[in-house]
Amino acid sequence: MPPKAETKPKCKISASRKLSLKILLLTRAMEELEAEKVAREDEKVRYLGEKLPPLQLGGLNMEDLQKLCKQMHEKIEVVDEERYDCEAKVIKNIRDINDLTLKVRDLGGKFKKPALRKVRVSADEMLRALFGSKNKGSMDLRANLKSVKKEDIKQEKELTMEVGDWRKNVEAMSDMKGRKKMFDAAGGAQ
Repeated sequence: MPPKAETKPKCKISASRKLSLKILLLTRAMEELEAEKVAREDEKVRYLGEKLPPLQLGGLNMEDLQKLCKQMHEKIEVVDEERYDCEAKVIKNIRDINDLTLKVRDLGGKFKKPALRKVRVSADEMLRALFGSKNKGSMDLRANLKSVKKEDIKQEKELTMEVGDWRKNVEAMSDMKGRKKMFDAAGGAQ
């Protein structure tokens, strides 16, 4: 006797209780997001306060202002170099992540092929899509087909009937007279 499949017991929480729990979780998550935003803003203000002390421009003469401007330009250059390095690292890391995800997919071996739709496209539409407005002629494939008439078919059948058995032709041409007929026919045609 096969073992009985274990069934999960049904959830004993009512739908209204589930809904109220979801609402509580969402409100808690919103509160934490707001607290995180405030913490980030405070960190930003603290960092800028450390790196950029408030400027004291009152009572400075022209030479001191020029020195201050030069110092600020030097700091800006240093910050720009750091920013450029960080951006380059981020771009390199993104490229590495994409390469690694492709390798993981390759190792998995299971690709989901997209469902392809059948699209009916006429020859003219296909040429227009491939060549754009360069192609002015239409491509009516049926117009270029050779038409076969019933008379042609009858003539071909008559020709095959006239040829008949190939062995008779070989026997007729096998003696010297047959060969002479071939040379006379070739010579007379010229």
